[in-house]
Amino acid sequence: MAEPERVGSARSMRRMERILAAKGIQVSDSTADDSREENPGDREWHRRARAEYALNRWRTAAPPRFSNAEATIPEVTAWADRALTENSAAGALLLTGLTGTGKTHQAYGALRRIAAGGPDRFELIAVNSADMYGNLRPSQVMGAAERELRKLSEVQYLLLDDLGTAKTSEWTEEVTYRLINYRYNHCLPTIITSNLPARDDNGPDLTDFVGARVASRLAEMVTSLVPMIGADRRRGGRAA
Repeated sequence: MAEPERVGSARSMRRMERILAAKGIQVSDSTADDSREENPGDREWHRRARAEYALNRWRTAAPPRFSNAEATIPEVTAWADRALTENSAAGALLLTGLTGTGKTHQAYGALRRIAAGGPDRFELIAVNSADMYGNLRPSQVMGAAERELRKLSEVQYLLLDDLGTAKTSEWTEEVTYRLINYRYNHCLPTIITSNLPARDDNGPDLTDFVGARVASRLAEMVTSLVPMIGADRRRGGRAA
């Protein structure tokens, strides 16, 4: 009995539409448009829901300074797109350059682009390397440093900012090795920024800071190396 009732209702609606149309009144079926737009069975609906969730996580991790970060360099956007479509094949994105050239802005922009794409999963930790080493120093809380290192090693996306600015030591080299080695072995996407060049025969470079073991892994792990040049944008009042 339910089906004839629906058919009758449809016929009544069409008659009403013809009467209104004869009087010059247009009827828009906004209900049908809304149902298509908010249909939980639609793939695009699910993608938008995943994107909203991921962007909320990105906003939690991104400092206010980088709340409008957008990846604009082709190599950076290509890396982000690769991370979105084939996570385990993304490898690492290494952004190098002098202070204020926009490395951190591009890094957060890359992560935002991934989030906006609606990934199936989105877990992110962003940390300045100086803060990381500070948090990993032995404390009175037994096992706290190990738990922190494990969290950094295992998170899906890691942004390690300003690698190479801390004072180098056997301890920092060992911590860096353990972190990079785990992410290298488990093919976890990683973004690294550094004021040091990846390689420089005439001065200090990233290899000098991280040591030969880490440098060897980074050589294979880094799929996109983006040297950034230009003046310090912060001196012009722009975030970089």
